[in-house]
Amino acid sequence: MLEKYLTRVSRQLPLLLLIVFIVRTVYLFVSDLDLIGDESYYWDWSRIPDWCYYSKPPMVAWIIAAATALGGDFTAVVRLPTVLLGTVFLIYLYATTQAFYSPKAAALAVLLVLAMPFQIVANFVMTIDPPLYCFWMMALYYLHQALFAKQSAAWFWAGLATAAALLSKQVALLIPFMLLVFLLLDKQRHKHLRRGFLWFLLPVVLSLVPIIWWNSQHNWVMFGHSQSHFGVSATVSFLSQVGQWASFVLYQLLLISPVLFVLVILVSGKACLQLWRLAPPQQFLVLMGPLLLLGILLLGLLQKVQGNWSMPFYFTALILLSGEYVAGRWQKSLKVGLLIGYFMVALTYALPVLIQVFNWHKTVVDPTYRFRHAEEFAALVDGARHRLEAEQGEVFIVVMGHRHWVSQLAFYMPDHPRIYRFDPTGLVNSQYEVWPGPVDAIGKNALIVTEWTPESIPQPLKNRFESFQQIGTLANPANKNAHYNLFLGKNLKFWPS
Repeated sequence: MLEKYLTRVSRQLPLLLLIVFIVRTVYLFVSDLDLIGDESYYWDWSRIPDWCYYSKPPMVAWIIAAATALGGDFTAVVRLPTVLLGTVFLIYLYATTQAFYSPKAAALAVLLVLAMPFQIVANFVMTIDPPLYCFWMMALYYLHQALFAKQSAAWFWAGLATAAALLSKQVALLIPFMLLVFLLLDKQRHKHLRRGFLWFLLPVVLSLVPIIWWNSQHNWVMFGHSQSHFGVSATVSFLSQVGQWASFVLYQLLLISPVLFVLVILVSGKACLQLWRLAPPQQFLVLMGPLLLLGILLLGLLQKVQGNWSMPFYFTALILLSGEYVAGRWQKSLKVGLLIGYFMVALTYALPVLIQVFNWHKTVVDPTYRFRHAEEFAALVDGARHRLEAEQGEVFIVVMGHRHWVSQLAFYMPDHPRIYRFDPTGLVNSQYEVWPGPVDAIGKNALIVTEWTPESIPQPLKNRFESFQQIGTLANPANKNAHYNLFLGKNLKFWPS
């Protein structure tokens, strides 16, 4: 049965991609889920185009800026690039797998990805991951063409794709690093270091220049943020670390699906153990994914690892797994894995409806809570602002709280105002501390929104205004047992840089 589907996919790939594109687009436009904090945060970045930002390179902001310039500042428009990038990803996944193995293996690789729940998130939530996945796969395809199809121009195209991936997320630096390792493994490949590899590096290095320049002007904040993700905490016990690792593995089981995750790990482990006996194309695949995937699993035993860090490393592992299937291995297990995977995908698509029907809100089976109440919260703040402006005249808004509140208010308030953030630590902990504060609002009044009580408001914030007083509260739509406090800061005197 699976063989028949693989043949059909190979022959009718454009039709399958069109169906997938339509399903994903319709789901995106009919969904009532708000932007999560990261999405609105990157949207806020897109309103001020730059060469880099506090925590990430600029690609996600550039893409959102292009989308909203064409379609407006709407939830579905912000997310639409995920569907386009996901479709390009599938095209290059098929082409790359076909280049390494065969059309049958390429069809299986596409079906495997479509059977993994992570691809729903990657084609719905507009974060740094969708562009990273797309450009990562493009780089793998062109590197195959350069290394094994002997197409000299492909070196430069691979470099461009890698540069785009690097402009999406810093982890793409692993592509040139692992490529260099591959070239150094065999003396016969050293010839590529003199010409092909240099052409590959040219656009990669050029993409680094604006990132480094921007960081040199902003106290290297992106590098400091990235460094903060690594390191063993002395305050975390061994049992706690094991618990974090178990949570990471559980996250992988849910995103990849249980059987397919186990198969990927088994194939990756086997390939890594046999690395020196593999043919060069398979060595390349192992270095570009499975080896890194196993490395992330080991890193999780030493420190906290984010669940999405491992995603790009699955791609070449899936290509290897598809090649194994065509060679006659793992056939029964893969069929079971596909069935379970597609069941989990269908359940994931249906979950928002099931949560509504059975009233599972805020239960353990509700992963959509992060997508709720942002628009409702913004409407409450907007109403409070208008009431205050009727008495005091125009005000600007300051949030003392998480950066996600700032960006979600900015996106969902009807006029998309500039929202400012006060960080009580005095440190640069988000893009809002990189940007100038309300320095043009000297002499104006501010509406301050926070969960802090009147007694705990920091004196440095009060000192910035001639007077500071509580004017009311707002219900917290996400928590009936909590509320937000509203304060009026009259006549801003200064705002430090």
